[in-house]
Amino acid sequence: MSGNKKKHSAKKSEPAAPVSTEPMSAKAYDKELKRLHVELVKLQQWVVAKGLKVCIVFEGRDGAGKGGTIKAITERVSPRVFRVVALPAPTEREKTQMYIQRYIPHFPAAGEIVIFDRSWYNRAGVERVMGFAKPEQVKKFLDVVPMVEKAMVESGIILLKYWLEVSPEEQERRLSDRIDDGRKVWKLSPMDVKSFDKWDDYTVARDEMFEKTDSSWAPWFVARSEDKKKVRLNVISHLLAHVPYEEIPAEKVKLPKRKIGRVKATDYPFKYVPEKY
Repeated sequence: MSGNKKKHSAKKSEPAAPVSTEPMSAKAYDKELKRLHVELVKLQQWVVAKGLKVCIVFEGRDGAGKGGTIKAITERVSPRVFRVVALPAPTEREKTQMYIQRYIPHFPAAGEIVIFDRSWYNRAGVERVMGFAKPEQVKKFLDVVPMVEKAMVESGIILLKYWLEVSPEEQERRLSDRIDDGRKVWKLSPMDVKSFDKWDDYTVARDEMFEKTDSSWAPWFVARSEDKKKVRLNVISHLLAHVPYEEIPAEKVKLPKRKIGRVKATDYPFKYVPEKY
C-alpha cells in the first residue's frame, strides 16, 4: 500500500438486495474467500495492535450453517486471537448460578475476537422450546439481556449478533444428509432430532427474541443461509464492514541465509509412518 494506511470503517446495514438463486461456483467462492481471508488477517492485526474487544454471537435454526460459517471465518487466522466458544450443557453447579454468569468469563479481553457458537440466547431458543426453562425464566431473560448487552457495549466490547435463517425444506435436506454421511453424523445430536417437529415453536421463540432484544446498541443481523457458500461470504463481508480497522503497514519478511551440512547425518532408526498414499 506504499506506506499508506487504508481505513475500513464500520457502516450501517443497508436494505437487503434481491436474492440471487444462481448457485455460486467453487472457483468464484474460493477466489472471494481468499480475498476476505486477507482482510480478516488485517483485522486481526489491528485488533491486537489497538487492544479492541470483539464479541460475535451466532444463533439460528439447526442445520442453518453456523459451524461452517464460523470455520470459514477462523480457518486462516490465529486461534489465540479468534477464540471460538461452544459451551456444553450447564453442570448442576452452573444451574444454580445467575444465568448469564457462565458466559461472562469467556467475554473478550483486549486484543481478542470471541465467537460464540450458540450463546446466552439458548434460554430464548432451545431451552424455551424444549421446556428446559420455565416461562417466567424466559421472560426475565428477555427483559434483562438488553441491559447486559448495553453494559458490554459501554465497556468497549464490539458486539455483533447473527441469526442464520434457513427454509424448512433446506433444513430437512441438511439434517437428512447428516444421517447418510459418515463424516457428518456427529453433527446430528439427539436434541436436533427432538427439535425437528418444532419448527413453528422455534419461529415464535425467534420472533419474540427479536422483538425484545433487537436493540439499537446490539441489533440482530439476519443472514439467509439457503446457499452455504454465499452465507459465509456475506457474513464475513458484513463482519469486516462493522468492525473499524486499518491495515498496519509492515516490511516484507525476508528469510535469512542458513548454513546446512555442518552436522553429519544421523543413523538413528526413525519409525516412519507407512506411506500408503
